[in-house]
Amino acid sequence: MSIVWVVLGLLLLVVGGEFLVRSSVALSFKLKLSKLVIGMTVVSFATSAPELLVSLQAALEGSSDISLGNVIGSNIANIGLVLGITALISPLVVDRDFYRLNWPMMMILSMLLYAFLREDMLLSAWEGVFFMLALTVFLVIMIRDSRKKIKVNLEEVDDALQETSNFKIVIWLLIGAAALYFGSEWLVMGAKELALAVGISEYAISVTVIAIGTSVPELAASVIAALKKEKAISLGNLIGSNIFNIASVLGLTSIVKPIAVNPETPEILSTNIFWMIGFAAILIPMVFTPKRYEIGRLKGMVLFGAYLVFVYLSVS
Repeated sequence: MSIVWVVLGLLLLVVGGEFLVRSSVALSFKLKLSKLVIGMTVVSFATSAPELLVSLQAALEGSSDISLGNVIGSNIANIGLVLGITALISPLVVDRDFYRLNWPMMMILSMLLYAFLREDMLLSAWEGVFFMLALTVFLVIMIRDSRKKIKVNLEEVDDALQETSNFKIVIWLLIGAAALYFGSEWLVMGAKELALAVGISEYAISVTVIAIGTSVPELAASVIAALKKEKAISLGNLIGSNIFNIASVLGLTSIVKPIAVNPETPEILSTNIFWMIGFAAILIPMVFTPKRYEIGRLKGMVLFGAYLVFVYLSVS
């Protein structure tokens, strides 16, 4: 039954996330926000909603292992699983914004998360506020920088949503909110039961099963795009997702309820957070060697192989 709750929870999170993104974008058009601002802020926040709800639900129920495991595991899956498989299908071209702005921000936040947790085994409300302020500054810089460019990638903002009626927006918001609420509740409950049944920690379940589940929509979208020989999911989008996971998901969760490191799962700080930092750090040498500004099939194979090793070590 625990697996049923996990699967149902993940399905509802995917449905809820999709409805929330659509209603948020439609509402933003009504508020006369530019496509640039919608794409970089509204869409990014809305797509992080499933991770946020899961982490928040887990923290409120005293399962901080799931809160941390969800984010650490998602960040590892975004690079090892999503980027790895996408590059195996179709090589990715990297633009200079990746190493000029996105990558440094991801590394800074990853290192800060480790430092904050290492200091007192707690991510406090003030540290959460700091993460949110850092994210705000980053978004302002990104938006200003993008406005200077003639061509901006706004594929994820659907123009058709400008015509959405107010009634439809309200219905979508209600469906999205309800699906996210029940999805997160069932997923956390199922993860706890599954950990108990299988005999491994809640953290191991969250860093693998839950993290892979919340990365499935991105994986599906990027694989379909790669198979169709269209422009696959950009490296910037994946890095942006990792930035939002740390800054907004853990930031907002810790503001509501501080996240404590469970002393019974020391691998959070001794092993897994270093996997997260390592997957982020290796992208720079991969981007510049041997073929510059491209992540091809061989590099994709290395990333995906490393991810399989991580999953095996996490559950064994």
